[in-house]
Amino acid sequence: MNRTSPAALLSRVQHSLWSWWRSLTPPQLFVGSFLTLILLGTVGFMVLPGLYADQPLTWVDALFTATSAVCVTGLIVVDTAEYFTTWGQAYILLLIQLGGLGIITFTSAIIAVLGQRLSLRHERLAGGEAEVVGEIDYQALTWAIIRFTFVAELVGGVLLYVFWVPRFGWEGAVWHSVFHTVSAFCNAGFSTFTTSLAGFQSNLPLLTVVMGLIVLGGLGFLTLEELNLWRRKRTLEDRFRLSVHSQIVLGTTALLIVGGWVAFTSFEWHNTLAGMSLGERLVNGLFASITPRTAGFNTIDYAQVETETNFLTVVFMMIGGSPGSTAGGIKTTTFALLGLLAWSRLQGKPTTSVSGRTIPEATIQKSMSLFIVAFGIVTAGIFLYSVTEFADGVAAAASPFLTYMFEAVSAFNTVGLSMGATGELTTPGRLCTVVLMFIGRVGTLTFVAAMAREPTRIKGGFRYAYEDVSIG
Repeated sequence: MNRTSPAALLSRVQHSLWSWWRSLTPPQLFVGSFLTLILLGTVGFMVLPGLYADQPLTWVDALFTATSAVCVTGLIVVDTAEYFTTWGQAYILLLIQLGGLGIITFTSAIIAVLGQRLSLRHERLAGGEAEVVGEIDYQALTWAIIRFTFVAELVGGVLLYVFWVPRFGWEGAVWHSVFHTVSAFCNAGFSTFTTSLAGFQSNLPLLTVVMGLIVLGGLGFLTLEELNLWRRKRTLEDRFRLSVHSQIVLGTTALLIVGGWVAFTSFEWHNTLAGMSLGERLVNGLFASITPRTAGFNTIDYAQVETETNFLTVVFMMIGGSPGSTAGGIKTTTFALLGLLAWSRLQGKPTTSVSGRTIPEATIQKSMSLFIVAFGIVTAGIFLYSVTEFADGVAAAASPFLTYMFEAVSAFNTVGLSMGATGELTTPGRLCTVVLMFIGRVGTLTFVAAMAREPTRIKGGFRYAYEDVSIG
């Protein structure tokens, strides 16, 4: 009887694991990296000592907190400021940083440090949608992400430190500055204060710095790197045209910020902004326009705002930030392309154009698919909340439906704002939120692509006959 030696068995297992690893598609690797980080984060919450001020988290709350941190959401079932020690907050911050930049980016940096070239499969993961900006190569983009992130966080941290020193002292301001800088740039929304930034409504320079970090983190690294190229080539008097991608990102972001600023300020002028000075009202109104697009910090109580404010906040949360950023949502480009599609069809044009360029039909179809899938997932989340939460009478405001619609949209678009229902969720409700946060962070189309099997090729290649369907 032949027996397989341990060495041969180990070699066979290693070969099988390597074959399995090579068979994974880029979407599966991307989704798997976040799933692995969440699982490791959950285990860390369960086994690492010194994280808690009192009792440790249950496994459900550990999974929830790890997912919220890795997916840079900011929804919490326990008070980060009171429940965790400084070491516990530091552990959360580590998960935020890894999740915000993406574990693939860190892997790319490590490979580059070792002097090896990225594989084609890894370039697809690290570069994402870099093909829309032709002059940026994948490895340069990876280094640009690392470099820009830490420079932005360093500058932001120093400024926040200066503004917090008068209140917390030279030593006390350090940790608050570091934590909020990373949390703001990564659009995470976690805070070392129980009421987030509501206690700093009158500290306008501090709020301005936080808003700047949020916007920079939400613009997308592709756009930021292209702006850097544009600045350098403009200095050299060389012609350089911003891509349509970056034009749409910058234009849509500016439109949303300004439009939201006017709307939120006017809606809350005599409500949550009442009693503030003119400057405080304007800055806090601007903050309310910026933070819903996945940042999650708040200076006002969303359980007390007007209904129209909450509805507009839901819309802004759904739009989110831009592709290739730390933000979630369907993204500014998707929102813009759907608007451009509608406008072109109303004008009777067969194609969608902007800035003298025609958008490929495949991209338009992808935008429509993303919106439809995202809408379906959020709707399913709201329905699950209605099953798991409404029966127990859990409500943070007068309208339970608005409360949980707000919660579902915030979770899926990795925003972190809440009308107060998060801490009252049942176990099924918390698990539902975990799924929403995870799918929202990795992206709906990426998640679907990771779950899909390889398409079967049809021999000969053919299509079925056309037959129309009446709509509208």
